[in-house]
Amino acid sequence: MWAGLLAALLVVLGLQTPSAAGPGEGPAAAAAEQVLTWTAGNDIDRYLTAPATAVAGPATIVFENSEATGNTTSMPHTLTFVTSDPEFNSDVQLNILANPSDAQGGRHTAEVTLTPGRYSYHCTIPGHGDMRGVLVVTEGSGEDTTAPKPSAEVTGAKNADGAFVGSATVVLSATDEGSGVDRIEYALGDDEAWQPYTTPVVVDQVGTHTLRYRALDKAGNVSDVAVVEFTVAAPPTDDTAPPETSATVAGERNADGAYIDMATVTITASDTGSGVNTIEYALGSGTWQTYTGPVMVHQTGTHTVRYRATDKAGNVAPEKSVGFTVVAAPPQDTTPPVTGVSVTGSKNSDGAYVGSAKVTVSATDEGGSGVAGIEYSLDAGPYLAYSQPVVVDRAGRHTVAYRASDKAGNTSQPLTVSFTVVAGTVPAPPCPEYDERRTVFVGTVDSGVPNRVTDNRCRIGELIEDEKEWTSHALFLKHVKTVLDQLRKDGVIDQREHRAITDAAGQSGIGRPGQTEGYRSLFDGTAESLAKWQHVGGGSFALKPDGTIISGTTRDGLGMLWFPQRTYGDFSLKLQWRDDAPGTGNANSGVFVRFPQVHDHPEEPRPEWVAIKYGHEVQVFDSPSGDMYKTGSVYGFDRVGLAGAGVTEKGTWNDYEIRVVDQHYSVYRNGVLINEFDNTGGQEFSPPRSDDPGTDGRRFASGYLGLQVHSTSDVVSYRDIRIKEL
Repeated sequence: MWAGLLAALLVVLGLQTPSAAGPGEGPAAAAAEQVLTWTAGNDIDRYLTAPATAVAGPATIVFENSEATGNTTSMPHTLTFVTSDPEFNSDVQLNILANPSDAQGGRHTAEVTLTPGRYSYHCTIPGHGDMRGVLVVTEGSGEDTTAPKPSAEVTGAKNADGAFVGSATVVLSATDEGSGVDRIEYALGDDEAWQPYTTPVVVDQVGTHTLRYRALDKAGNVSDVAVVEFTVAAPPTDDTAPPETSATVAGERNADGAYIDMATVTITASDTGSGVNTIEYALGSGTWQTYTGPVMVHQTGTHTVRYRATDKAGNVAPEKSVGFTVVAAPPQDTTPPVTGVSVTGSKNSDGAYVGSAKVTVSATDEGGSGVAGIEYSLDAGPYLAYSQPVVVDRAGRHTVAYRASDKAGNTSQPLTVSFTVVAGTVPAPPCPEYDERRTVFVGTVDSGVPNRVTDNRCRIGELIEDEKEWTSHALFLKHVKTVLDQLRKDGVIDQREHRAITDAAGQSGIGRPGQTEGYRSLFDGTAESLAKWQHVGGGSFALKPDGTIISGTTRDGLGMLWFPQRTYGDFSLKLQWRDDAPGTGNANSGVFVRFPQVHDHPEEPRPEWVAIKYGHEVQVFDSPSGDMYKTGSVYGFDRVGLAGAGVTEKGTWNDYEIRVVDQHYSVYRNGVLINEFDNTGGQEFSPPRSDDPGTDGRRFASGYLGLQVHSTSDVVSYRDIRIKEL
């Protein structure tokens, strides 16, 4: 018995799931005199069944929300008794969550003890606010069917005519010999809604009044409506001045000043003598009505609202009026604007724009609301407000996306235009670093601030030199502050963005003692840095005026450009590459890492094959057809498909990071990890390919770096090659 009582107590307190047993099972059922059942289904605005009355004493609560009761969607519902409202009993704490897929199949029971009065219950799940009700509990000794007896008393000073002078106070009361009085309600005037009676009602408006009242007991019995009538007279006064009145009209207006759909008339009155007693209004030539709140006029057409006020001394203000026009709202605009674009500039024979291209975006709106604004995005960057043609003067392949919104909130689908800019008379911008990522990174920390192009044509991230070696963290932060203060002054960033980039710089730890040293440049776009590299095999690389090197330029064949100055063990190698293959083809290239000295293997007639045989090639290849090894693959060992590698449009620069620690390889493209590879030996080729010597599992723990050239048709450009030893 004690175990059963404890379980029931835990359920009531919400500390244990109610039992799935039926009301006729176990000792708990023997203690319950009655069973009260609630059911729920797919509806979220009502319980399907619910009891209205109960008898005080033990009861079994059954709440079923199952397939049997019509729930076919597994929608959960609760049955919760309210304990925080003083209008209702608070001695039963019940909160049952049920759904058809729970352990009880949606049927739950709980044992409770009810006391006379009213219990409020509802479903606590958001959106189910209409699932509520009241359970009336009467004494268990017998059913209460007798309504309460209400009474009223009106007090106040009276004049000789029996009218109350200045004000009258109405005191209501009720008695009930059954379940007890639950509440008293009243309504002042014939058209007023019932209100709960809590304190005596004071009426100070001059005139004759009717107050209706009734009482309800805890068994739900309602008394007949009783009425008390009385008159309030103004106290003696020498007030002869009428009230001052005014009116205002409010609402949404069109260009002609007419109110759209509705006009709201607010009337006010003031009286410094006896005080305002009533305000009246009339719509057009209609009858006078008592003003109780703002008057809303929906009917279209021209209207006149007349108004006046009377004070408690009986003085009536002169009639005034206010006129206005209501018109129907125009049809809703659901059509987005239509956009157009043009790209202008001087072109060469290949159709590329020399020096710069100017992008002009236009928009028209036929829906009626008008164009609200145009936005554009340059090279997948954030959308910016378009106010004048966009001039793009950085060499490379570019894509501008554009869209427009109207004043009704409709936004057109983004469209794009792509074009190529080649170096002309305008020199490349003097940016300390290359960084075309969408947001500003400081080291490896993303600030979230759009990586905008600044007034000097460099992006924000290219001005923050986070890849050079700094002797102290404080010195780096001083550099960042100098750059950001100038950008803030130039209006490129706001204060919030200044703070976000500063925080990212602090988190980066660049220059801090114990931090890994910064990146060292292996190729910085100059002929001097390129002279430190050597070429072996077929193909070729050439230095371009914009500081990039491009593969496959003067002769065909497979070859490699490698960096013979030193070997690297654990490292992070960063560079940028761009697919510049002619026509619709895709470039094929790769980055060789950890291969031995190419001239120490005289048995290899083609030195570039030393890198292939004894090193690893991290692939650069976005073609949807051909070799299954796509960008990010470790060639011959670990494949990555197009879906895993991600693909950028031809002519778009890609950030590439190859991170090697021990025998674990990580490949990042544009900041996203696209491949991880653990070198345990053995190729995927089975049997080994005849054109690849393969390996017996021997791979060096350190080695040289190189770039692959496939042929004159597999053209890839590289720039900003840098390395950090780990």
